[in-house]
Amino acid sequence: MTARRTVESPESEGSPTRVGYGALLRTPGAWTFLVPALAARLPYAMLSLGIVLLILDTNGSYGTAGTVAAVSAVAQAFVGPQTGRLADRFGQAAVLVPSVVVHALSVGALIALALGHAPVWTLFLAAAPAGASVPQIGAMVRSRWVGKLSGDSPDASPQKLNTAFAFESVTDEFTFVVGPVLATAIATGIAPAAGLIAEAALTVVGGLAFAAQRRTAPARHPHVPGARRASALASPGVRLLAASFLGVGTVFGAMQVSVTAFAKAAGQPGANGLVYGIFAGGSMLAGVLYGMVAWRRPARQRMLGSYALLVLGCSTLWAMPNLTALAVAGLVCGLAIAPTLITGYTLVETLVADGAKTEAFTWLTGAIGLGLAAGSTVAGQLIDGYGTSAGFVVPVAGAGLGLIALVSLRRLLVPPSTPSRTVARSTVQAQLVGASKG
Repeated sequence: MTARRTVESPESEGSPTRVGYGALLRTPGAWTFLVPALAARLPYAMLSLGIVLLILDTNGSYGTAGTVAAVSAVAQAFVGPQTGRLADRFGQAAVLVPSVVVHALSVGALIALALGHAPVWTLFLAAAPAGASVPQIGAMVRSRWVGKLSGDSPDASPQKLNTAFAFESVTDEFTFVVGPVLATAIATGIAPAAGLIAEAALTVVGGLAFAAQRRTAPARHPHVPGARRASALASPGVRLLAASFLGVGTVFGAMQVSVTAFAKAAGQPGANGLVYGIFAGGSMLAGVLYGMVAWRRPARQRMLGSYALLVLGCSTLWAMPNLTALAVAGLVCGLAIAPTLITGYTLVETLVADGAKTEAFTWLTGAIGLGLAAGSTVAGQLIDGYGTSAGFVVPVAGAGLGLIALVSLRRLLVPPSTPSRTVARSTVQAQLVGASKG
């Protein structure tokens, strides 16, 4: 396995120093990749809803629309980490350019098939590559931050890196608030297919512009013949974090479906966007504040604490009597989301070799997407069978299982000893032995 650079953990000894977002954004070269990355990330939150709106208009079936979107999400969740591994090995640009081309062609094929009222199975064939080719921009941006703020970089700072992960979580929340609104506005204001056309256009323009920023790209880690290839999933801690993020994904998916059903049953179907926006806004607010705090507790403890608060917040959703109460409960639940995600990304960076960081970040992002697909599907089935409040059982069940896994296997989140740390420790021991002999 490729040797890891020594990266000081955010829970290093000594008094932590708070690093603000202003100082982070003044990092040389940061804006050159952040601006195109924002354009390329918006489509990530537009694709599923764009598919649903198009298929619903051309096919008329909620079930078909949801299934086609789920096929896209599952393909993205499983193929995304493989593209992350390729980006670690061959470089981000080498993966991004063909990905955006395949994505544009696949989305175009899906639009043509839907408008032509082609058989449903052909929609699945187009949706799978459309999801699989979604550029993993969020993971690639986090890898760029790691490259700039850790190791031997002149800008290296563990505190800045923690703030960077907080900033990325806030950006993710922003895209998931703005993306669906943008897709809906374009699809309803222009044409049902227009939402997906805009999604594909943003992916191509933003993805290519991001790929062009080669100066800030992390170093490639090509495979050495005869050497053992670095793999993110080789780390038990990465597998544990991916499982916990799967639980977070079920919260997202179940909330989308359940809030929509609850608002419709209450006679206010238009309020579902506001309630879900409050939930997402709570997460965004918590992410901003989380990144401004100089944490003294180790990241492992923070992960367990924030995840426990998430389970606690989700446990009240099913009992809410009206939309106002549901909005308040959703806000409380959302406040725990961003801290959990930020801490998870902070931990996973310490658990893998340099040649597997993008892949590791992508596994976490893919786990959220897979959990979202599963959560929305199960919640929909429960709502159909048992009523509008039944869907809110899914968030607490999914998050509860994730918490059980984290608590019982938390020892797996301890970073492995690096060669450089071992050498340093041996040097100190040798000095002590020499002093005792003298």
